[in-house]
Amino acid sequence: MSNSSLVSGFQMQNSSTGNQSIAEDPNSNENVKPVSIFSNDYKKHDDLRQMLDSNKDNLKLDAMKRIVGMIAKGKNASDLFPAVVKNVVSKNVEVKKLVYVYLMRYAEEQQDLALLSISTFQRALKDPNQLIRASALRVLSSIRVPIITTIMMLAIKEAVSDMSPYVRKTAANAITKLYNLDPDLKEELIEIIQKLLGDKTILVAGSTIAAFEEVCPDRIDLIHKNFRKLCNLLIDVDEWGQVIILNMLTRYARTQFVNPNAVLEDETKKSDENDESDDYDDEDMDSKFVKPMDPDHRLLLRVSKPLLQSRNSAVVMAVAQLYYYIAPTNEISLVAKALVRLLRSHREVQIIVLKNIVSMAQKNQNMFQPHQKSFYVHTSDSIHVKILKLEILTCLANQGNISTILREFQTYVLSQDKEFAASTINAIGRCASTIKEVADSCLAGLVNLMSKKDETIVGESVVVIKRLLQSNPSKNGAIIKRMAKMSEKVSVPMAKASILWLIGEYSDQVKKIAPDVLRKMAKTFCDEEIDVKLQILNLAVKLFLTNQKQVAILVQYILNLAKYDQNYDIRDRARFLRALIFNNEKCPQLAKHLKKIILAPKPAPVLESAYKDSDNFQLGTLSHAIGARISGYAELPEFPLEAPDPSVRNIEIPELEKAAHTQKIRKKSEKFYSDDDGEEENSQSTEGADPTDSDESEESESESEAESESESETGSGSETESENENEKNDEKLKQTQVENSNESESSNSSESSDESESQSETETESEEEKAPKVHVKPTIKKNEKKAPEQVKEVSLLDLDFSEPSAQPVIQAQSTVPILSPSLADLASFSSLTSQNLGQKIYVSNKEFELLNKISGNGLQIQYKFTRQPNQLSNKAISIELKISNFTNGDLNSFCISNKKLQMGMSMSELSEFSVTKGASASQIVAIDFNDTFQPAVFELCAVYSNDPTLGGTSMNKKWSNLSITCPIGELIQPGYSISENEFMKLQAKLKGMNETNDIIENFTHSQFITKDFGTKMLENLNVCQIPSSQQDSIKYAGVSASSKTPILLSLFFSLDGKCFINVNCEKIVLANMLIKEAKRILTIV
Repeated sequence: MSNSSLVSGFQMQNSSTGNQSIAEDPNSNENVKPVSIFSNDYKKHDDLRQMLDSNKDNLKLDAMKRIVGMIAKGKNASDLFPAVVKNVVSKNVEVKKLVYVYLMRYAEEQQDLALLSISTFQRALKDPNQLIRASALRVLSSIRVPIITTIMMLAIKEAVSDMSPYVRKTAANAITKLYNLDPDLKEELIEIIQKLLGDKTILVAGSTIAAFEEVCPDRIDLIHKNFRKLCNLLIDVDEWGQVIILNMLTRYARTQFVNPNAVLEDETKKSDENDESDDYDDEDMDSKFVKPMDPDHRLLLRVSKPLLQSRNSAVVMAVAQLYYYIAPTNEISLVAKALVRLLRSHREVQIIVLKNIVSMAQKNQNMFQPHQKSFYVHTSDSIHVKILKLEILTCLANQGNISTILREFQTYVLSQDKEFAASTINAIGRCASTIKEVADSCLAGLVNLMSKKDETIVGESVVVIKRLLQSNPSKNGAIIKRMAKMSEKVSVPMAKASILWLIGEYSDQVKKIAPDVLRKMAKTFCDEEIDVKLQILNLAVKLFLTNQKQVAILVQYILNLAKYDQNYDIRDRARFLRALIFNNEKCPQLAKHLKKIILAPKPAPVLESAYKDSDNFQLGTLSHAIGARISGYAELPEFPLEAPDPSVRNIEIPELEKAAHTQKIRKKSEKFYSDDDGEEENSQSTEGADPTDSDESEESESESEAESESESETGSGSETESENENEKNDEKLKQTQVENSNESESSNSSESSDESESQSETETESEEEKAPKVHVKPTIKKNEKKAPEQVKEVSLLDLDFSEPSAQPVIQAQSTVPILSPSLADLASFSSLTSQNLGQKIYVSNKEFELLNKISGNGLQIQYKFTRQPNQLSNKAISIELKISNFTNGDLNSFCISNKKLQMGMSMSELSEFSVTKGASASQIVAIDFNDTFQPAVFELCAVYSNDPTLGGTSMNKKWSNLSITCPIGELIQPGYSISENEFMKLQAKLKGMNETNDIIENFTHSQFITKDFGTKMLENLNVCQIPSSQQDSIKYAGVSASSKTPILLSLFFSLDGKCFINVNCEKIVLANMLIKEAKRILTIV
């Protein structure tokens, strides 16, 4: 600070104290305090006090604006309380409003001074201005002094009957404060809450439910009569009120409605017992559990669905948890798109939403599979977001998308963030343990990671490999040997301990290496970490039992080192093991079973998620977000076994109100299309409303809206008579709806089940419009022209910037840069597939039985794969069905229904045909298996007639659960071939996890030629042989039928009589099944 500024500060201080001598002579050193500007006696806000004490309202208003601005910036203005509280009696409305804003902030801190103005607050409760009345009540409830609880209670009771909904809303907010101040007033407050629950204003509903949740959340009986009203008002309530109401209604629904999935669960148990599929068609599921659903249950789901488009993320999350806990299983997926939309919000919102998605995806895997691309990790994501997205991708992994997910994981492993890279390796291990088809490929990729220089990656890879090897150690002896040789190089304690455990557990596979590893570990025993020392002791004891002559002295040396270790755990373990193996003469039974104790087989560990217990708490709560129970958390109640009486929610309408209601409907229907609608609406008056208050006018509007909604619901039965008169208009509307919905069919397919439920509501509105159109011809013509433009609505949920797809298709522009730079040359592969078809095709006549005539009651169906191109789709596989009729009548009008297909699969329909008694017919059906081995399950229907036992009548017959599974050879498109150079280029790109290997012992190249295995490979695998310049290698190439993914098969014959099989393919499941089938073919005697 400069000297001039200090001098000016001294002048200000001394001039204010009246010391004229120092003020006139700033250079004088007498009686000058060096830091007086920072002392406590410096008068802050003196100018504000003078302005507040003046008689001019404009000065007071400016002072209050400055003070409120200070409060908004977080500055302390509590020392101005005496000067501000005096102006509570000001006649200026603007000054009084700002004074109340200040008092609401500091009334609790300055309780004694605030008590002096209670009489003023009480007078303000009678003020004509609704804002003054509400502010006075808010300040009065902010004074937390027990002696004024009686005054607060009287003020709240008066405010509850106030004509302004804003004042009533403030009274509802004050109930919570009064209850926290004096819980003994609970019964009186419940009566007030009961009165407020009957309020029909949207402004009051949210605050009333908040008070209900705080004071008496267990009084569900108060909600019964108001349930339907709350549902109808929900869409118009403020956003935070919607959150509170949705949470309350979720808890209400769990106590008053039965589980909508109870029927489905019973059916699932029966299907498990009969080894049938657990998947149900949407229509069947809907018919099974929608019928017994309570109408009020369906009402709650219907009115909450539009809130998924809310701009408030808390509202969307509240609707999501409501659907998750009370909706049928096939409707829960409706919230997936809304939750994915929230991922474009702020980082804090992303973390909360992702945590909830993790909990949902663990139990509903198919729910988020269409949005798989939305969970790919970006470089700008925080570490918390990255790990949560990684967890979601692991939950979504299945046979169909594992190839894409593993390619993503390959890039994540190379991330500079070591914590994220380690988590990715753990995720690869979990995928390998859950999907057995890719276990070998994942294990090979993890072994390659052990050669990296990064200690974190190597250490985590070793830990995951150790867990995977425990599931099948006999087949992976080479990996155990490789890990044993690198035990010296690994520096991560957990990784080194895992290697030592593997060597000790499977020492029979590394008999020559294990003693040498123990010798090297003995040299560095004193410098190792505690976990490593414990595993060295375990390794020593296990080798002593299996190879005592070679390691006996070494074991004693290690036990002596551990005897004097600084850690007491090491000393205790050494003492225990010494007594167990050396001094066991006193207990011969223990010595007899020593090997069974030490070398007991251990079960393979289960790789579990860190979020496995995340669903222990209710979604959307703070306890769920932090993963721990906090004070005030209440468990969500279970569904009742039997539904409570639904009549408690019925409301009796008096006869006078019914008559007035009917007359009102007639007036509206008569004036619906008249030009005097606006005048009639303006002429209607609301009794008891203040025309000067905008809030009260909003109340009357909301009441009329609620009435109109109830009218549309109750009047739907009488209006359906006009349907037949407007069939032509309906058909035109339906045609335009179909044309407009073709483009968005894929994105809206998940919402189809709920549309049928909400159809009744939309039909009533359309029927109201149709009825008068019959009589007014000009209106019909205008509306008919504009109807197609008004059919399609824009939804926030449809603003999805990335197309969700479960399976990637190799395209020239989009796939390669996102997944892996090393696969860039594969972008042009799809353009080459059509040019390279035309090689030799082997057509198999092998037939499979789909339905035998015994279980089919006289109907027999066999099928075979034609290996011919399909005219409907180049992705589909042509299958010939041979249908034989051994019944006593004719079968007509065959059709396929109730398809149970996995995501990404499709199936064509049958052309209508008939099969007479004793005849057969063949039909072609096309199925796109999406390059998976999942069965296509469907139902065959036909009309049975001309049976003498039926007496000339006909009946419908169904054959359920017909299943067609595609072998590996039929998933490959026939007749594809490329040159050897193209083969080598593709093979160089498909390395790492895209490569699968196996070995056949005692199999030579001459055996392959003499036994004509080439024809068998073409017959069973449908791959074409590539001309090879190498004498000891044979190459085959193919392409998958659906995604056109290249498949490369190589056979290498060594001089020692071994055949090495190598398959390169992006789809790891296809590669594993192909190599197993190739090995089976080549090992046939």
